[in-house]
Amino acid sequence: MSRPDLDIVETLDALDLDALFGIWKKNYGSPPPLRSPTLFRLMLAWRIQASIQGGLGPLTRKELARAPAPKAEGLSLGIGTKLGRIWKGRMVEVEVTENGFSHDGEIYDSLSAAATAIAGTRWNGPRFFGLREPKV
Repeated sequence: MSRPDLDIVETLDALDLDALFGIWKKNYGSPPPLRSPTLFRLMLAWRIQASIQGGLGPLTRKELARAPAPKAEGLSLGIGTKLGRIWKGRMVEVEVTENGFSHDGEIYDSLSAAATAIAGTRWNGPRFFGLREPKV
């Protein structure tokens, strides 16, 4: 495995996903299964910087290990909150429960999982239910 030069981080913005995958593969092996160039650039930049300057210190690793698991976005709305929207001509609704998000008798771990089940294709749950502004 070769060691990348830190200067390469500055050039990542100009590269497409295939070029980013190539850098990852050359330096770190099989790339993660991401399709977002923006997210992949951030991961690759961190990985390059960490391999040159060092990654997370032991104290940071210990604190992260003790931190509680993050809650799914939307749970902060409060138990009993109902989110709805018109999808393909019918009103669909999800209710925030103690265990996740309820739709048609099923409980989903995340709002995105519920939105994906409703739409039949992968969706960002907060965007599907209007909790985020759409990308322009």
